[in-house]
Amino acid sequence: MERRLGTLLGQVARLMRRRFDQRAREIGITRPQWQVIYVLRRHEGIKQGELAEILEVEPITAGRMIDRMQDAGLVERRADPTDRRAWRLFLTERGQGLVGQLEPLSVEISDLALAGVSDAEQAQLFETLEKIRLNLSGKPIAPAHDED
Repeated sequence: MERRLGTLLGQVARLMRRRFDQRAREIGITRPQWQVIYVLRRHEGIKQGELAEILEVEPITAGRMIDRMQDAGLVERRADPTDRRAWRLFLTERGQGLVGQLEPLSVEISDLALAGVSDAEQAQLFETLEKIRLNLSGKPIAPAHDED
């Protein structure tokens, strides 16, 4: 049977998402909401359009997600002091509190996925996946320099 990279990557990603979703539901949050929380934690005060770009969703989709999360008390919009049309996004105290619950869950899922994979194999896996990501993004890969 011929191996297909896209199929295998898709299956692994789907299984990891499914496992995360099952556990995150226990906490009362969805994976897309976790993605928003994760981005806002790293980029506090970004604009909604910037969030949409990072999440690779349409701005209207990001807007709807933020609406629901604002209603749930997880994020807040604050007026941009330099642009009256724009809003800056911030985690609320409740949203920040979820980070402490969700980060260990992310680690747990990654650890489960990598169980039995040696440190060397993990390093090679990540290096290879990074090369694939760069190939597909159209960014050139820097040539390796041999040291003598």
